[in-house]
Amino acid sequence: MGGENEISRSCCVPSASRQPVRFSYMRMKCLFFSWLGVFIGSWIFYVQYSSYKELCRGHDCKKIICDKYKTGVIDGSACSSLCTRQTLYFGKCLSSKPSNQAKLGEQGNLPELVNLILSVADGNKDGRVSLPEAKSAWALLQLNEFLLMVILQDKEHTPKLLGFCGDLYVMEKVEYTSLFGISLPWIIELFIPSGFRRSIDQWFTPSWPRKAKIAIGLLEFVEDIFHGPYGNFLMCDTSAKNLGYNDKYDLKMVDMRKIVPEMNLKELIKDRHCESDLDCVYGSDCRTVCDQSKMKCTTEIIQPNLAKVCQLVKDYLLRGAPLEIHEELEKQLYSCIALKVSANQMEMEHSLILNNLKTLLWKKISHTNDS
Repeated sequence: MGGENEISRSCCVPSASRQPVRFSYMRMKCLFFSWLGVFIGSWIFYVQYSSYKELCRGHDCKKIICDKYKTGVIDGSACSSLCTRQTLYFGKCLSSKPSNQAKLGEQGNLPELVNLILSVADGNKDGRVSLPEAKSAWALLQLNEFLLMVILQDKEHTPKLLGFCGDLYVMEKVEYTSLFGISLPWIIELFIPSGFRRSIDQWFTPSWPRKAKIAIGLLEFVEDIFHGPYGNFLMCDTSAKNLGYNDKYDLKMVDMRKIVPEMNLKELIKDRHCESDLDCVYGSDCRTVCDQSKMKCTTEIIQPNLAKVCQLVKDYLLRGAPLEIHEELEKQLYSCIALKVSANQMEMEHSLILNNLKTLLWKKISHTNDS
């Protein structure tokens, strides 16, 4: 009997003690991952919902605009498509930030600029601007990108303005809405080192001749906004996500909200309190110098648009560049990046560097189908 009892204890007791432990561990593991999944899902839903419903409010915006149109308060060339024929609809939300205001100030060629704006404001092209059309135009003129789009509407690299209604405007669709890179879920982005992320971005690019054509378009856009008939404009967020291209690999600007008139930027930044140059920044990369003796920002811009653009496309162009031009291309890009606004004869250097880069790239691709 004693032996039987011993066997019974050695076989049954340990087995009974192990099962609850294993069950408890698996249950806890399952609960943890279930909770984690619910948390991540809830957070993603919250971010998407809050940015669309609370900040973009596409449905509410359309209702407000169409109510004003139907009561005759506003008018514009896109109002009928949006509110009556229902052929125009909102897609995804591109931004949840408040709009940027722009001022005409003392723009060069102001009378000509006013005539240009009036011609755009005449939505139905009847030769006169009605009060509703004027109200729509005034609302749109508070947006940097709309003013710039009007000024550059005949330029190749500015998306065409297709219509407007109130403070909503419609522009041509750009097929590819980033210069390079691939979109990843934000949860994955958190775990990717910035250096590795830049390398990944460079893998997802067109062929080199097509990259060269896109880069030439970007250089041409820099020319368009550099001391033109309506003054000088500054690119204050030189980022790949603000640039795109169409199916012919012609560069198109996707987001021009941080391209501002130089005199406006000087007004915004002058006399701003500062302790170092880091306090004298508008956007992400329009920088001036902090005057330490006065603890105020100066108005002299440090880096021109061309230098920032060359910094952006350096790796983009050098990766895969033909061996016979690689060294010369690298030399020209670094000369471009070193360009400073304060340099003597800056405008001459600017034109020389820009034309040399365009010529080098164009000569290499002009005989290819990609050109």
